[in-house]
Amino acid sequence: MTTFLSDHDAVATDVLSPRLRVVRDDNAIDLDAAACAVSDLLVALGHDPVSEHLADTPRRVAFAYAELLTPRSFDLTTFPNDEGYDELVLARNIPFQSLCQHHLFPFHGVAHVGYIPADRILGLSKLARVVELFARGLQVQERLTQQVADWLDEHLAPKGVGVVLEAEHLCMSLRGVKAQGSRTVTSAVHGLLRDDGRSRQEFFALTGISR
Repeated sequence: MTTFLSDHDAVATDVLSPRLRVVRDDNAIDLDAAACAVSDLLVALGHDPVSEHLADTPRRVAFAYAELLTPRSFDLTTFPNDEGYDELVLARNIPFQSLCQHHLFPFHGVAHVGYIPADRILGLSKLARVVELFARGLQVQERLTQQVADWLDEHLAPKGVGVVLEAEHLCMSLRGVKAQGSRTVTSAVHGLLRDDGRSRQEFFALTGISR
């Protein structure tokens, strides 16, 4: 769940205001319980969690997962589209990492995020922030792609939104089929980037994805 806070820590009602704080309202991570769980896992795997090399491993793993599951809050900054710019804005090759909810293995890659502005334009760094907002959690790539597109469509109200994710899943490359180097591509498009053939073609061409 995403919460918007104003500069006075009140819930904001106008999500297109120039400065709004975006935080994800998830349950707090219990680091002590996580460390105990890692210790129990080490025992189950036949290792001694109090040995010299593993004594601090449960704490390290707990903090590492907490970092991977906690997105940084950010200010949602938008600006009036005074010039009436109505062409595609695209940020390519935004690096991201997430955790597969089925195996708790990382998957990582790049995101291409674009939109056609309406009344407001978004600070470019915020496109990367929105990707991180949803990537820092237990995810599947399909849902992550859709969440980024839906969020931008809802809170920016552009004429069109497009998101493409390309990622390598370690649960696929390190285990099971062991398909090292394979990449999964997912996409989500709204508005003109879905309904207008030329705009759709331009978006996928600029991302390097042929559709």
